[in-house]
Amino acid sequence: MPRYSDRMDRLGVEGAFLVLARAKALEAQGRRIYHMEIGQPDFDTPAHIKEAAKRALDEGYTGYTPSSGIPELREAIAESVSESRGVDVSPDQVVVFVGAKLAIFAALMATVNPGDEVIIPMPAYPAYESVVNFVGGAVKPVVLREEREFSPSGEEIVEAVTPKTRAIVINSPCNPTGGVYRREDLEAVVEVAREKDLWIFSDEIYEDIVFDGRRHESVLSIPGAEDRAVMISGFSKTFAMTGWRLGYAVAPRDMADKMMKIQLNTTSCPVSFVQKAAVAALKGPRDEVNAMVREYQERRDLIHREINSIPGFSMIKPKATFYAWPNVKRLGVGSKELARRILEEAGVAVLPGTDFGEPGEGYLRFSFATSKEVIRGAMEAIRGWVSENFPGA
Repeated sequence: MPRYSDRMDRLGVEGAFLVLARAKALEAQGRRIYHMEIGQPDFDTPAHIKEAAKRALDEGYTGYTPSSGIPELREAIAESVSESRGVDVSPDQVVVFVGAKLAIFAALMATVNPGDEVIIPMPAYPAYESVVNFVGGAVKPVVLREEREFSPSGEEIVEAVTPKTRAIVINSPCNPTGGVYRREDLEAVVEVAREKDLWIFSDEIYEDIVFDGRRHESVLSIPGAEDRAVMISGFSKTFAMTGWRLGYAVAPRDMADKMMKIQLNTTSCPVSFVQKAAVAALKGPRDEVNAMVREYQERRDLIHREINSIPGFSMIKPKATFYAWPNVKRLGVGSKELARRILEEAGVAVLPGTDFGEPGEGYLRFSFATSKEVIRGAMEAIRGWVSENFPGA
């Protein structure tokens, strides 16, 4: 059989989809499974966005577009980011991608050579580590600690820098912890990046799903970040558009050109009519988005109360996203085995913390992008399972 490239051995997978497949298999056997494994909003895409896509299709807008995205959308993104970050972003700094994942891939592919180090605060979204390994780089983890509410220590990031460091990847609001980075820690990241001439790749896909009246803090708003920060976001989470596959990057112009080349050589361009829908998303009413966020906050409050009532579980209240990140160290079982047993025996699909790197050991990730009924049912199932299997917890 013909051989595969060595780099394929370095490409990881996303655990959420593996757990989802196993959960579906159990459902096919007639089991009742509570799905809390995948970051899939249970809301429908707002109607005015769908109508814009239908209109574009009816008008025959089905051909190729510029590789960086249609001008109308790049202008809308630049305007939105400029307003929300308090900075001046021009459309030629914007590249629209087929999903934010491709933007992450393009940023790392454009900058990391074999042997270069990339600092990643962990636990972290697994695609970062996977892509760094794929392009031949080396991950330098910095642990996100519960006692700091999962905001990285600027001092520890500075200590992790070596002559081989090329970039720092940050994610706030954070998947999987639900934490947000403090402004002073973002300032420390920018300071060390300027001092050591490093890139900053900031994944801000959950920027609008923040709770308790907070305002999202973006690395783009930190003075000194403008010539070395690439901000990545998209439409999947805010607008419940996961299947539409549309993300974007805001980058210095030369970097934007290089990222565009990667899209040109992979997908050619984003989907034409989806871009028209994205313009409607940015320029249209936000009533449904605001309602979603209010509902997520209510679910956050519910799952926070429920999880902290389960023996052996403890959790600080997430400040953002739709993820709960409980500490389960008191149960004395590894995260992977615990998640497996909770699925197989309690019928609740969750992710082990180690799916997000070794610093995730001792934690589980629950997605509360699902109904309150599912949350209550899942918590009741886990509570009963824990009382039966860990009576001393």
